[in-house]
Amino acid sequence: MSGIPLGVLDLVPVPSGATAAEALRNSIDLARQTERFGYARYWFAEHHLNPGVAGTSPAVVLALTASATSGIRLGAGAVQLGHRTALSTVEEFGLLDALHPGRLDLGLGRSGGRPPAGPAAPLPGATPVVDGRAPNGLRIPPRFSFAHLLGSPRLALQRRLLQQSHAEAQEYGEQIDDIRALLAGTYRSDEGVEAHAVPGEGADLELWILGSSGGESAVAAGSRGLRFAANYHVSPGTVLEAAEGYRAAFRPSEILDEPYLSVSADVVVAEDDESARELATGYALWVRSIRSAEGAIPFPTPEEARAHVWTDADLALVEDRVETQFVGSPHHVADRLSQLQEATGADELLITTITHGHADRVRSYELLADEWRKR
Repeated sequence: MSGIPLGVLDLVPVPSGATAAEALRNSIDLARQTERFGYARYWFAEHHLNPGVAGTSPAVVLALTASATSGIRLGAGAVQLGHRTALSTVEEFGLLDALHPGRLDLGLGRSGGRPPAGPAAPLPGATPVVDGRAPNGLRIPPRFSFAHLLGSPRLALQRRLLQQSHAEAQEYGEQIDDIRALLAGTYRSDEGVEAHAVPGEGADLELWILGSSGGESAVAAGSRGLRFAANYHVSPGTVLEAAEGYRAAFRPSEILDEPYLSVSADVVVAEDDESARELATGYALWVRSIRSAEGAIPFPTPEEARAHVWTDADLALVEDRVETQFVGSPHHVADRLSQLQEATGADELLITTITHGHADRVRSYELLADEWRKR
């Protein structure tokens, strides 16, 4: 499996008892360390109004991280286009590329003001899932419904605060096309007026589309011949649908002759399974805070997590995420990642690890990299 690169997806988590400033310093240090361990990419996610997540602006954090590292590719996973324009996105990442040429990945996502995508239509010949397992045994839980989040006052407030009054997000595919045209220097308005983003035009960015299902994002990536990243860590029940929807829609482009897929996974590694399970104790409570629309809480200590009194409703919110988190010794987790790669046909794997202690998080990435190199 050493031919399958590993990357990092960082939400810039804030541990309980810590500050956002400490979380940012931890993430920059983790980027330095994972570069040394041999990881291929380091991506920052974008989230808002979450007390336990400090990654609100990927471009700003990328600028800081690029100055602290030398060769690892850096990117957004993903910029939320629902509250942005094509021009602002190209200009932001054009600035980064001007100072750090050839190192930046621009990952584009639908979220940030748009409702979640609905289920994609089943594809002919889709991989069968029997008793919640792919043919190679990978756990594929039932699709999680985000319908209960649609009426959330917090998410409604987030949309209102992120967008200008009365503004409407541009259609997603149009935004992607405008971004590509601005980068290529070929943008023309409907009236035939040229626009040239400086910096931005000609930037050496690697363009990615991120998605959790086989719907709009997968089709947008495939039909344009772009790279696609499927989120097993966000929606494990739809990862096969996402991979297959992307490949079914794929058309060769000037960028890619064949589909190119990355798949993410939540991972915690320690020297042995028991130690890893202890480090991962806070994960369920943290996921519950996200899935209940409260907003991600600061990542709890194991003791804080064990103090929570769980209801059946709580358990139902987190079940699919907890049972698909890969937790254990290096050998055990590498086996699970190999299973994920085999089931999805991923060309890369993107690892997201959150523990309360920063040193434990760094060590998890180090242990996994050492084990992965042996395979």
